[in-house]
Amino acid sequence: MFYVLCQSFLRVATQHSTLIFAIIPPMKIVNKPAAFFAIGLLLLIGYILYRSIITPVDVIIQAGHEGRSSGNTGAQTARYSEEAWNILVADETARLLSAWGIDVVRMPARVKFARAKIAVSIHFDGADKPCASGASIGYPSKDSALFAQRWRSLYGDYFPFKWHEDNFTQNLRDYYAYHWIRAEKFLLLELGELTCEQQTTWLKPRLKQIAHLIAYAIATELGREVPKPKL
Repeated sequence: MFYVLCQSFLRVATQHSTLIFAIIPPMKIVNKPAAFFAIGLLLLIGYILYRSIITPVDVIIQAGHEGRSSGNTGAQTARYSEEAWNILVADETARLLSAWGIDVVRMPARVKFARAKIAVSIHFDGADKPCASGASIGYPSKDSALFAQRWRSLYGDYFPFKWHEDNFTQNLRDYYAYHWIRAEKFLLLELGELTCEQQTTWLKPRLKQIAHLIAYAIATELGREVPKPKL
């Protein structure tokens, strides 16, 4: 993230150097590259301080693709919308966590800088060839790997279809929200394939129960004793 910010600042500064120096109070700047570097360093220090003072929460639940009208709007079929399913599962997960006294924040696709003990992003997969996909898990670091294994074991006892290896795509390994949400553990959950009729037939009547299972997994990870749901 630090490297990306540096690159972005230098690119913008180079493109708009005339404008930048036009709005800076008149002064004799002997070494403009050094001035750019100093300004960039101050901005980065401010960014780091800002990130460090954000109040952490227990849990952040994101509904993938929520609120997007262009770009990657999620899997779609004639009958189902991934965005709608993501929202349903995310809302129910957050509702249950809150009922258990867990501090939870719901976020849409457009996330903001935040800190949390656990973050989970809800998704359903799609495939050009129906039923070529299934469930999978993405995460940014080894800190989340054990949580991912526990989720696979829990959901795998119920989900009767295909499982992929963890982080088997670039999107799972380098999901954009990993860079915005500083979480001790972060999982991106693909809960099944929306473009597979066999899977949607199984998933649709169980969406709220799946949300309960996610909430249970999160609460257990936080050390809370809560009732385990049945699918």
